[in-house]
Amino acid sequence: MEAVRASAAWVASRSSHVKVDLSEIEKAVDKIQGNVPKIEWDFEGIHYFDNGPLTVQYLFVLDALNFCFWPDKDLTYDNLASGLKLALENDKTALDADRLQSYTGPQLRQLLNWPRSLPIEEERVRLLHEVGLELERSFGGQAANLVKAAGNSAASLIELITRHFPGFRDHSLYKGHQVFLYKRAQIFVADLWGAFKGGNYGEFNDINSITIFADYIVPAVLRDLGILKYESNLSCSIDSNSEIVPGSEEEVEIRACSVHAVEKMRELINKKFGKQLLSIDIDLWLWSVGVQNIALSHHRTLSIYY
Repeated sequence: MEAVRASAAWVASRSSHVKVDLSEIEKAVDKIQGNVPKIEWDFEGIHYFDNGPLTVQYLFVLDALNFCFWPDKDLTYDNLASGLKLALENDKTALDADRLQSYTGPQLRQLLNWPRSLPIEEERVRLLHEVGLELERSFGGQAANLVKAAGNSAASLIELITRHFPGFRDHSLYKGHQVFLYKRAQIFVADLWGAFKGGNYGEFNDINSITIFADYIVPAVLRDLGILKYESNLSCSIDSNSEIVPGSEEEVEIRACSVHAVEKMRELINKKFGKQLLSIDIDLWLWSVGVQNIALSHHRTLSIYY
């Protein structure tokens, strides 16, 4: 959405720890000849889907919890997605709004079939409670009603989510300027669009407004491609697995410059090859490359936003 795109560009133009290398973007675009491999949603077969409102509920809860897996080396997004899927298959009421408000940490672990404490577990439980309470209070307990209220607009849905659910307000301050990144709110839109193949609950007339989802995998791939250049101290911190402070200039620059780099990639593909690509498709491609390359060093930040 425009707020994300504009604030990412603002950061990139003032960034001192991370630089976007436009010449490397051109090399990458020329190498693929403007053809980004199409990665299908749920290519791993790990998501719940029944073509109805329960899928929307599942995706909203999934994306409410979709952050910070790295502190547990065995935990991945796949564990979260498949764990919630199995829980729903065993009990269709597992993600009802009233039940979301009552889960404890041990109960969440049991729901996900996870044998030990989750990273930032207290925050995950708090966010579950927040989602359940506000869905019940404002949307009849149904994430599907939240989606319907957006009127087939991705931007409107993100605005609704960030207005009603504080845990999705992925903002930062950078040199006194507010930066919007909205990773989890945007990925919920993308998940709906991918799951329902652009129809039903996934029909959005402005799906091209969505940017990439600034996490820790995509920046690592962009760095490996030479598109993101880190100054030496930041490179050493990342390569030595040191934590990057949430909200620090370094962290904001990594995420914002990733968004900006992919926007520049989109523009160049359109200019050179006449192709209008969605940021969603580029993100899925980069993310799939990243999760298959476990040797890539990524930045480590304790955050509820990604």
